[in-house]
Formats: sequence, C-alpha cells, structure tokens
Amino acid sequence: MQVKDRVLAALEASRGTYLSGQALAQQLQVSRNAVWKAISQLRESGYPIQAVSHRGYCLDVDSPLLSPQSIARHLTVPGLQVEVAQTVSSTNTLLRQRAEEGAPEGLVLAAVEQTAGKGRQGHSFFSPPDTGLYLSLLLRPKLSAQDALLLTTCAAAAVALAIEACAGVEAQIKWVNDVFCRGKKVCGILTEAALDLESGGLQYAIVGMGVNLFPPAGGFPADLPQAGAVYSARPQGLESRSQLAGEILNQFFAFYPHLEEKPFFQAYRDRSLVLGREVTVLERGQTRTALALNLNPDFSLQVREADGRERALASGEVRVKL
Repeated sequence: MQVKDRVLAALEASRGTYLSGQALAQQLQVSRNAVWKAISQLRESGYPIQAVSHRGYCLDVDSPLLSPQSIARHLTVPGLQVEVAQTVSSTNTLLRQRAEEGAPEGLVLAAVEQTAGKGRQGHSFFSPPDTGLYLSLLLRPKLSAQDALLLTTCAAAAVALAIEACAGVEAQIKWVNDVFCRGKKVCGILTEAALDLESGGLQYAIVGMGVNLFPPAGGFPADLPQAGAVYSARPQGLESRSQLAGEILNQFFAFYPHLEEKPFFQAYRDRSLVLGREVTVLERGQTRTALALNLNPDFSLQVREADGRERALASGEVRVKL
C-alpha cells in the first residue's frame, strides 16, 4: 500500500480529530516529509483534508469523501476488495479489463464521475461529478448464460432495499433493471458477461449500478425527463454516498451465495412499478401496448396483449406512463 493510501486510512480512522504530521509519521513508520507529500497528493486528487498549524491534519466527520475506507465503515460483508476513483470512463469498462487480467471475484470499483457511462442497448448513462454513485462488481458465478438475469434482478432488489434503509424513501423497480423513487428513475443497472465456451456457463460477470443521489446543478438534462435523484437536495451531515455504497454491497452479497434460490424474488416483486398497469413493450424495434399481469418465478414478465393472449417477456424493455 502506498504512503498516501496509508495516510488516508489513518485520517479516515480518526475523522473529526486532528493528527499531527509527527504522529502520522510515527504511526506509519515513515518520514514527516513522506507524510507531507502524501497529504499534497491526496488534496490534488480532491480529498478535503484540513490542515491547522500546531494541530495537524483532519478529515471532517461529515465530509462527503468517497474512499475505500469510508465505504468499509458501512460494510458487513467480509472479503471484498473495494477500490475508488474520482473520475473514470466507465466502471464497467475498467472492471472488464481487470476481469480479463484475472482479477478475482469480489473486486468492487466505485467512482464519483464517469465520462463515458454505459446504459443498456448501447445507450449512454448520465454520470456528472459529485452527484451520484457509480459502482461495479466483478463476479465469477457458477451460472448458465440463461440465468444471468438473476444477477440484474438481485442488484435491483439490493439497490431498492439499500435506498429505503439509507434514505427512508420508497423505491420501486421497473422491469427489469431500473429503480424509481417518487416516480423518477434514480438508478440504472447494466450487467455484462463473458461466456465460457467449454462449460456453457459464465466466465465472469460485471454488474454495474449508477445511482443519482442528488440533482445536478441546473437540474437534469431536458432529454432525460424521467431522471430523478434519491435525495431532493444534498443531505447535511450525512455521509450518504459511502453509506449507500456499503449498504448496496451488504444487501447484494447477502443474496448472492443463494442466487439460484432467488431469496430476493419477493422483495423485487413487492416493489414492482409495472404490475397491474398498462405498459408499452419495446421489442425488436417495435412497440405495442400490453397489461402487466405478474412476475414469473424466472423473473420473466407475464403480460396480456391487446388481442387477449398472454405471454411471458424474458427480455426487451417496457415503459409505463407515470
């Protein structure tokens, strides 16, 4: 671990309390000059570290800092390797590269900003700085390609439960991968995978979650009329981003070992935004109207078409008028 990471970990462990350069140097067994260089590097990277003469350095207890240490404070799941970047092209893209290099399951990459965020079906995902949480997980499940949908639905249930626990607002899930609050989309989920041709199963999977925490300055772009945020304004005195990241991971990895048993099915179904409502089905470039009847055990959506026939949608997209 680099000196700057060790300094950051020490400041995280003593948030709200000043540590002198001498105390940090003795604790980490490095020179005071190494501490000073590490503090400078951290500040240049955007970490809000206060410095006061004759007192030392301090991270404010309510700092919105996102770091492996700030997330770890809210984690109950052992064995995860959490990495944080301020700005990335796409957490999914970078984690896929790590997966191809042989990185193990349980690697988590979080970011404060994405410059090329990815959505489903080739769409981009609006990922402005300092208003969202962008989180991707590297998994190596013993799962067939046909069952990969379980990863997406598990993530949707985990995000919805985490939002309710951390923000105290009701979360709903629009089949199959979007989470809504107050009638607005606050989270999109993108699962990407590589197939093992010998076994027919997944070699690895990347589950990416983009959560809008606060509205950006000036609001969301006009071409994103459904976009919303978990919080209507930035909370005061709340380490919201780190707390939500930790709780999403807690919820997801509580379900993950029992994935094929679908322990999250009821939580997902109970929060459905579409059941009992008229939806527009987008499939193979065409649209049609149907009534969403039920969620089947395999997470396909049972609908009644305009001609009265029923069918199960295993893929595609639905829209609902809110």
